[in-house]
Amino acid sequence: MRPTTAGFTRAVVLLAVVAAVGLLPWLSGRDPALTVLRARSAEQEPTKETLDAIRRDLGLDAGPLSLLGHWARGLVRGDLGTSWVSGTDVLPSVTAGLQVSLALMGAALAVAVLLAVVLVTPVLVRGRGSAGAGAAMLAAVPEVLPATVGLLVCGVWLGWLPTSGWQGPAYMVLPAVALGVPAGGLLGRLVADALPAVLEERWVELWRGAGVSRARISAAALRRVLPPLVPQFGMAAVGLTGGAVAVETVFAVPGIGRTALGAAKSQDLPLLQGSVLALLLLGLVTGALAALARRRLLGPALRDASLALPPARPVRTSAAIPLALATALVTTIGWGLLRDPYAVNTAARLASPSWAHPLGTDGLGRDVLARLGHGAAATIGTAAVVCVFSLVLSLALGFVPGVASGAADIANALPPVIVGILVAAAAGPGTGGAALAVGVISWPALSAHAAALVQEVRASAFLTAQRAIGASPSWILTRHVLPSVAAPVARHALLRLPGIALALASLGFLGLGAQPPAPEWGLLLDESRAYVERAPWAALAPAVALALLAGLAVSGAAYAQGRRAPVPSTARKETPLGA
Repeated sequence: MRPTTAGFTRAVVLLAVVAAVGLLPWLSGRDPALTVLRARSAEQEPTKETLDAIRRDLGLDAGPLSLLGHWARGLVRGDLGTSWVSGTDVLPSVTAGLQVSLALMGAALAVAVLLAVVLVTPVLVRGRGSAGAGAAMLAAVPEVLPATVGLLVCGVWLGWLPTSGWQGPAYMVLPAVALGVPAGGLLGRLVADALPAVLEERWVELWRGAGVSRARISAAALRRVLPPLVPQFGMAAVGLTGGAVAVETVFAVPGIGRTALGAAKSQDLPLLQGSVLALLLLGLVTGALAALARRRLLGPALRDASLALPPARPVRTSAAIPLALATALVTTIGWGLLRDPYAVNTAARLASPSWAHPLGTDGLGRDVLARLGHGAAATIGTAAVVCVFSLVLSLALGFVPGVASGAADIANALPPVIVGILVAAAAGPGTGGAALAVGVISWPALSAHAAALVQEVRASAFLTAQRAIGASPSWILTRHVLPSVAAPVARHALLRLPGIALALASLGFLGLGAQPPAPEWGLLLDESRAYVERAPWAALAPAVALALLAGLAVSGAAYAQGRRAPVPSTARKETPLGA
């Protein structure tokens, strides 16, 4: 019954997304004929006769349902329609953009795997993990920062690589590195966090006693770690494709994400429908391939047992690490809040850091420190609200896993940028729309965690005893199930706060979030891109702040878990008395 429910939910949500794309011109409240006219010819006067002719040409006069039905009938025949702006067939444009994005995704995955190997190797050598703060900070680096730095250093200053376009393998290097560094930090952290517990399993001790080489044990440990993590690797791959819009924009790469962004801005509905549908199918296919790879890695002996990783051993971290990161972040934000973020001083444009302007000034002479401090409310505050929303939603959906899993498949297939494009096309860009876009796709991981905990608590002997003595379902739910589930899922949600802040910053960078002159961190990155060669501090400030936020979340959670973790009894027995 559960697979049937999940499949039905998956189909309903998929149809709802496709229908929402088809109804965008009417949901936005703007006249699509006027938008198309502006995209075709900005000089032509929008007379009533001209707009009526465009409506007849596009079929807008027949109404939204008729237009959506016509597109669906063409889709069955393999026809995605004709672009409203260029008049060309949509299918070749979508296919070309998807091919470029897939090639870029493959190259970025190669970079990510190499970086993940670098992060995981010390754990295999030492046999113990770290707090993961370094990897988390890499994962929180906005893709646009390494993209811009690589463009300037390797493209402009040194002239080693091309800076824009897509004409050969050389054009792939800088975009792939920009995308691969954050993804490699994420993948490396996932594997490095799981390895120490696996290396303490009984079979490792037996293999070492039998004289098995370290290389073979390491390979077996990686094979043991990978199956439960493969679905998250698939999500990272989808994020590389759909989340590459910022990098594609910096390097003028004609990928599917940049195609969708341009179609949304010009309200080229057929092209937007085809691009979003291609990204949806890519996400679903990637998820299916990840599930297949997991089954192959498990093998027939462990497939039915659904092999899971052992609980990760909490890493004891010094309080000095989160304390230092928190002090740096809070001090910087607090200092910035004392300054005016909107004061313009054209005489001090692009001034270097000084006592008067500790982080320099931007292109309008505004104080970067002030804008960074005031932007914390828009970035971290909004991310906190999205975190709370995702937590509440995931706790509710954790009790209906059949319904949640189907919707989660579609949510995982939609990167934040694509949802942001749809929301901005319907409601216009803004902080609220960006928060809604990120909130729509940020709950699946938390919901899966909550569902697993609910199942575990419900099956416990303690709750069986409570039912036997006549405890009511509401009493069991409020006094036992929810307290046991809410705390771990809340800690998980806190760890996702930096990722949510990064997603909001990415939408702001693309113009889909907060609008000028708001001092939002993603918008600061976008504004500084034009003059990053002359004033790199304006771009570094919000990027470093995002990295500090990630390091604080991970190291703080590691310190809290390390304090709660009891010392194993075997360790107490083996400790010498004089130690």
